[in-house]
Amino acid sequence: MRLLIVNPYASGVTKERVEAVVAALGEVEVRQTEHRGHATELTREARDAEAVYVFSGDGVFNEVLNGIGPETPVGFLPGGGANVLPRALGLSRDPVRAAERIVLGGTRRISLGRVNGRRFGFAAGFGIDAEAVRRLEARGRSHDGARPGDHVFVWEFARLIYERRGRFDPAVEIAGHGRAAFALVANTDPYSYAGPIPVHVAPQARFELGLDLFAPRRLSAGTMPRVVLGYLLLGRGQTSSPNVVYGHDLDRIEVVADEPMPLQADGEDLGDATEVVFEAERGAVLVLV
Repeated sequence: MRLLIVNPYASGVTKERVEAVVAALGEVEVRQTEHRGHATELTREARDAEAVYVFSGDGVFNEVLNGIGPETPVGFLPGGGANVLPRALGLSRDPVRAAERIVLGGTRRISLGRVNGRRFGFAAGFGIDAEAVRRLEARGRSHDGARPGDHVFVWEFARLIYERRGRFDPAVEIAGHGRAAFALVANTDPYSYAGPIPVHVAPQARFELGLDLFAPRRLSAGTMPRVVLGYLLLGRGQTSSPNVVYGHDLDRIEVVADEPMPLQADGEDLGDATEVVFEAERGAVLVLV
């Protein structure tokens, strides 16, 4: 049995596109998600499946990663706004073209991250980006259930920086590395996308390796242009900067905040936390590419 999990509320999912994806994949059992966490349940129930496909956005991709076993091939079809995971894996942004490719059966074994026990596929953040994710969630969903797109996330991120006047003082302690303003942890490069533009928080990160850490010691209005233009957009300078804690191919990262801070994984708000542990789960899943 091959299973196709569909999130009917994802912004890029329509009845017509589901039909086209099914036609490209061939004989599959189609199950629609009905509530938060449902995709994890469906994936665990399909542990003996020949393959699991997911047509959704990054939130439900994350749910599937938290239910998939190490030997079940899993394919991600872009149906959301950012679709970071399939794009980072090199798949087309068109779900039908992506389906036509992954149905051929090519696989790639990749590592995953865990943050306080929850798996993530491409990124997790403690502080600034998690706060922007929370603001995005606070906007609610459209009448058809779709979440605001990545352009809205960019706006909320920019508004957050403006409100702080670009100033972010040390607020966390990273075990073995000292103080920092916040911590971003990447399982691959790019960390995310701002529309069509890749965001290179951790340019050395790779799916096959451990985790990479990017944690500026402090930020100010004067250093913000270098961080945004040099580090995030060009991916240059952060690995050797004395003002950045950068770790490559790590198995474990422990962070303690001065006070509770927002935490996110794959763009999903995980609530506030004070103590956070990021761990690499090497060779965890077999993805279809």
